Amino acid sequence: MKTLKYIAHKWQALLLMLVFTTGCETSYLDVVPDNLATVEDAFSMRTNAEKYLFTCYSYMPSHGSIESDPGMLGGDEFWGFISGVAPGASSAFFKHDMFNLSLGHQNKINPYGNSFWDDMFKAIRDCNIFLDNINKVPDIDELEKREWIGEVKFLKAYYHFYLIKLYGPIPLIKESLPIDATIDEVRVARQPIDECFNYVISLLDEAAEFLPAEITDPFNELGRITKPIALSVKAKVMLFRASPLFNGNNDFEALHNNDGTKLFNTSYDENKWAEAASACKAAIEASESIGVQLYRFNSLQQLSDATVVQMGIRNAVCEKWNSEIIWANSQSWSSKVQQNVSAHVDETNTENTTIRTELCTPLRMLNIFYTKNGVPIEEDKSWNYNDRYGVRTAEEVDFPNIKKGYKTTKIHFDRENRYYANIGFDGGYWYGQGKYNEDDLFYIRTKFKQPNGNRPTGSFVKKLVHWENVQTAPKGYSINSYPWPVIRLSDLYLMYAEALNESAGPSEEVKNYIDKVRERAGLKGVDEAWANYSNNPTKPDSKEGLREIIQQERMIELAYEGKRYFDLRRWKIAPNILNSDVLGFDVHQTTSEMFSDPKVLFTKRFRQRDYFFPIKDSYIIRNRNLVQNLGW
Repeated sequence: MKTLKYIAHKWQALLLMLVFTTGCETSYLDVVPDNLATVEDAFSMRTNAEKYLFTCYSYMPSHGSIESDPGMLGGDEFWGFISGVAPGASSAFFKHDMFNLSLGHQNKINPYGNSFWDDMFKAIRDCNIFLDNINKVPDIDELEKREWIGEVKFLKAYYHFYLIKLYGPIPLIKESLPIDATIDEVRVARQPIDECFNYVISLLDEAAEFLPAEITDPFNELGRITKPIALSVKAKVMLFRASPLFNGNNDFEALHNNDGTKLFNTSYDENKWAEAASACKAAIEASESIGVQLYRFNSLQQLSDATVVQMGIRNAVCEKWNSEIIWANSQSWSSKVQQNVSAHVDETNTENTTIRTELCTPLRMLNIFYTKNGVPIEEDKSWNYNDRYGVRTAEEVDFPNIKKGYKTTKIHFDRENRYYANIGFDGGYWYGQGKYNEDDLFYIRTKFKQPNGNRPTGSFVKKLVHWENVQTAPKGYSINSYPWPVIRLSDLYLMYAEALNESAGPSEEVKNYIDKVRERAGLKGVDEAWANYSNNPTKPDSKEGLREIIQQERMIELAYEGKRYFDLRRWKIAPNILNSDVLGFDVHQTTSEMFSDPKVLFTKRFRQRDYFFPIKDSYIIRNRNLVQNLGW
């Protein structure tokens, strides 16, 4: 999947570089095969055109990447060693660029994540060239050609949408510029946000008409775009369009082009939620019609009900191409993130440096998950929220979640199955990794001088680690890698519930789709749980109360999958969450009592400008029609 060099479009590419880059910063035109020199060659036969199709795919963002996905390290779900933050930590531990977003180091001179701006516009350019020339291919079947056009229209829409999520209003590159385009013609301006969304939606509608319902050649084509994928992405686009960040946002009223064109519509439109709900329902029906369903774990072992439920939650992410996956990115695989989040589960093999354990999870995330009764820990009438950082000794009733007789923090007790599926903690069992009999399981210890001690927060992300990985001495680690799940059915269910609630308020339909996700996690339905266990029993009966429930369900169900970063922003609640301390356990203590005392690792600051990335300053200097995002 290498970018091809096309002499006939060389001047167009150079003009676009004037718009978006400085001359010395772009070398992508140099990486090309010599035997495909022109557009005419590229589309002279099916084989060459297919290579160009794969080139259009090759720009797909690396979902789930700790190096380049802002959704992973740009928010507050992970924490790592940073010089001057963790006492005694080495600055050599943690150097991933996207983590600088979390630290508040974003800037406009050399922005973190600037490659998205460059790469997405290159991708859009190549998509336009493909669409301009695919009809010239003489030896291609008409049905296959339609499907390829559908795929590339989807990709073109998705690349625009990804830029919108990061930058807000963007220039729309609807067609290839002519070779003789003037400088003024290529100095494009940003378009109003509603126009941006509407254009992406129209492209996805066109793509869906051409795409197949499902992949018929899984061995060769898994990861290619289908109609359910296109409809699901359309649903997500429309959900973003309806959300507070983009729907009636007065905070960005001052953002306008140099000609006075306002880039944000400050008038709230409730109908956008109804349209989003309709799109979500269409995507659900298309997905379920081809057999997509919430994943359930089946094992040859005799396992407890809790373990079966927890493995269903873990494997909904980690089992590649499982029944719940609507779209997995076949260019983004999970090996590196698994190396970085896994604990040393086998405590006889802690010198294994292949398992880096650089990334842990802050206490904020531990507080998000429900109690075993399916309500927030601060609302459960039977759960002592104020003493959650005290200590307690596990008993037989705490199996298979906590080792009997182990003294650990109270926050780990009596939680829902998704807590135990997601979090690895001091004294907690870790099913799998070579041990599959519940009579003999690994458990981890995370206090100072213990095998997993002196890690950033004292808590690990179990969810992303495949259960069949095995750690062996001295450096062996067999990793079962999986393509990153971009959209799962549970995500789509909660999107539908959210859009319905916002458009018409609480209903049986809204709660039904929330309860589908809760039931897979072993929880009672919303109405029953809140009525019996919450100190706020009528919460599900109001739009505002059910909104909070849906938002928390998303933060639990989709934790650590790169969704929270964007959700907090589109809901416009990021300052409420992110202007706070990052807390971890006191990992330099040896006793349970001292270890359980929370410590401040960092104090985050989220400013209004942090809702969107800055456009690189040099790009605006070269193209005066581009205006900078507010605050930068």
